[in-house]
Amino acid sequence: MDELELPQYFICPISLQIMKDPVTTVSGITYDRESIKRWLLNAAAEGHSSAVCPVTKQLLPLTSSDLTPNHMLRRLIQAWCIVNPKSGIERIPTPKSPVHKSVVFKLIREVKSGNPLSHLNALKKLDELAKDKEKNQKPMAEAGVSKAMIFLILKRFKEGKTLFLEEALRILQLTWIPTEENKKIVEENIDFIHSLLWVLSSDELENISMIHALKMLKNVTGVAKNSLLERLKLNFFKEMVSILHKNKSPQDNKAVLHVLIQTSPHGRNRMKIVEAGAIFEIMELELNNPDKKTTELIFCLLANLCTCAEGRQQFIKHAGGIALAAKRLLRISPTTDDRALCIIESLARFSATREVVSEMLRVSAVSKLCMVLQADCAGYLKNKARDILRLHNYAWSNSPCIQVYLLTCYTR
Repeated sequence: MDELELPQYFICPISLQIMKDPVTTVSGITYDRESIKRWLLNAAAEGHSSAVCPVTKQLLPLTSSDLTPNHMLRRLIQAWCIVNPKSGIERIPTPKSPVHKSVVFKLIREVKSGNPLSHLNALKKLDELAKDKEKNQKPMAEAGVSKAMIFLILKRFKEGKTLFLEEALRILQLTWIPTEENKKIVEENIDFIHSLLWVLSSDELENISMIHALKMLKNVTGVAKNSLLERLKLNFFKEMVSILHKNKSPQDNKAVLHVLIQTSPHGRNRMKIVEAGAIFEIMELELNNPDKKTTELIFCLLANLCTCAEGRQQFIKHAGGIALAAKRLLRISPTTDDRALCIIESLARFSATREVVSEMLRVSAVSKLCMVLQADCAGYLKNKARDILRLHNYAWSNSPCIQVYLLTCYTR
């Protein structure tokens, strides 16, 4: 094995091992599928919107569907392995091909049939195929699996029955792609949102079904039309807030935060979210030291809610509100800095009672604004901090709480 010369182009640039399933990225570099998938997942886990190609440093999309199998290179590697068995080289098996659409069409017909046994067997087979998301998501989506599962979930909702619901939710979540056809089905379908809400409030289903329902709710609110989102009732937001209150898992919390962020700009939804008690719950969630991505989502939602008077009022009522916004400045990420400054600016402009202005000084929010002027951060953040300081210059500038060296950085 040591004496055998291994062709360099057989080696994955990440793992430095011989490639078993070579795939080519949009940057033109070929990697072993498992290695590049792990690379993309790590980038996503760190909250990045894209990854960086390890070789070319170009931006890469985070979806593994953008990886193209390099069949020619795989055959060359396999042939080389066959020629060199005496050197301890094992033959690399051929990866499974994606499912053929004709197989999926047949299974969808069986799901729609009235035979319960055929129905169950077809769902189990679709579930197995959907688990290999990387290979089968695209052909299953093109065959209309998502559409079939949506109609099945709606049917069970109208019947009030949970039979086969867990399988249908899992298959839908694994095969969902926001194609034009799928968007048309859900973008104005209030019944489908009600069906997902019904799943979330059901006592008959396992927690895993609720996780899939939450993920689908996030997907649906991301593509729904304004007219649908404006029709959401207070009970919808109360259910979302109750999930945050239970604080079951970071995964659940992130999905709920995404749903609230996506729905908050429409109609009177900001006031409904505030009325549902969201501000207190998300503040308590933030105080429990969540991960970076959750903090960014929390501050994005808080900034949205603080654009209305009711939101600012509830934020001020929380004993740790202003202090927390100040504490997170310059500590998490530029995204959090931007949203925290938006919150402080909303309070300083529209809710600046004597008590609020004094509290900003007392909890070091003013000192933190001065620190933003000194920090190595984006110019627009400095400008925003400077504008906030100008709003109450005379109330803050003569206070002994601000250190002299910080005051010298701010010209009146």
